[in-house]
Amino acid sequence: MSEAIVLCRFGELFLKLGNRGRFEQKLASNVRAALADLPQARVETPYGRVLVRIPNADLEAACRRVERVFGLVSLSPGKAVAADLPTLEAEAVEAARQALARDPSKARSFRIEARRSDKRFPHTSQQIAIVLGAAVNQATGVPVDLSDPALVIGVEVATNTAYLFAETRPAPGGLPVGTSGHGLLLLSGGIDSPAAAWLAAKRGVSLDAVYFHSPPFVGEKSKDKVLTLARTLRGWQVLGSLFVVNFTEAQKRLRENGPAEMAVVLYRRMMMRVADALADRISATTLVTGESVGQVASQTLLNLHTIESAARHLVLRPLATYDKNDTIALARRIGTFDVSVLPYEDCCSLFVPPHPTTGARPADAERAEAGLDLVAMAEELAETAERIRL
Repeated sequence: MSEAIVLCRFGELFLKLGNRGRFEQKLASNVRAALADLPQARVETPYGRVLVRIPNADLEAACRRVERVFGLVSLSPGKAVAADLPTLEAEAVEAARQALARDPSKARSFRIEARRSDKRFPHTSQQIAIVLGAAVNQATGVPVDLSDPALVIGVEVATNTAYLFAETRPAPGGLPVGTSGHGLLLLSGGIDSPAAAWLAAKRGVSLDAVYFHSPPFVGEKSKDKVLTLARTLRGWQVLGSLFVVNFTEAQKRLRENGPAEMAVVLYRRMMMRVADALADRISATTLVTGESVGQVASQTLLNLHTIESAARHLVLRPLATYDKNDTIALARRIGTFDVSVLPYEDCCSLFVPPHPTTGARPADAERAEAGLDLVAMAEELAETAERIRL
């Protein structure tokens, strides 16, 4: 069976200096995990690249998986060929012909991009580009355009081997998931928290998630919706498992004990305490939420401060400065938007007054919580949470 390659490039890892090896190893491990259901895939790490060798029949499937690996900035499906100039000429011509057959509009112009990582190769990158460009031009009649080509044919010369390609696809960039520690995501069924999870993962944070469920006021379809979102995120290597916390009785007690206008703030503070308890169990060092400054009444700066004051762990808010259109665009990109807008409510829509407070202070919340054993409540909720492995 003939073999193809996927040449994967990383960007930010080049800045890691002494730690770069650790980041590259994790990136290669994540690529292998993404390709786990393609058993003939082989992952290598030559000369500042991640290289996937794959049967031609599985090439497109491999590309779709690798396109979702954080830490990679781009990838190119192509082939490995002998590193000699006559072979490169012939293969460049063949790659051009195949690309033009797939998309005749690319016949407007082309250029060769050559990179020589093995400096023992007897021709410079510029010389390789000139020779291959002349061959492609003569064989196809397509003119060369170095500034704005319709078609780019790339060649990278390594030791005894060259990699040749005629397509480059974007990847998400960022850092490999797992290189920045572990966190716990507060996941709802809305648009925001899945997008926040994706952004946290892009910065290398591996995540589990917790969802607060309030039956019978919130039905099983809401839980199923959140589970679908979690599995969609898992397709980006974002989540490992989902904790489901039965939050109904805690909400009732908080609502009965405090003023109605503070209900959502009190719910969110209790969620932070439960998330803290779960984070301790899974060795997470941070909590991640989908909150955005000023988006709703509970997300004023004062309220956010009051909510966060109930947490022991660092709280990350990747969407803090996003407006709703930014978040919607990201949710569409990562494939969560259509699920998030399904009309099933979550627990924070329960027992909400018509005029919630926008200026709660920690002291106000503490007075409203007086008389409740909040630590015991949080520990019990964490202890009885259902854990669903993704």
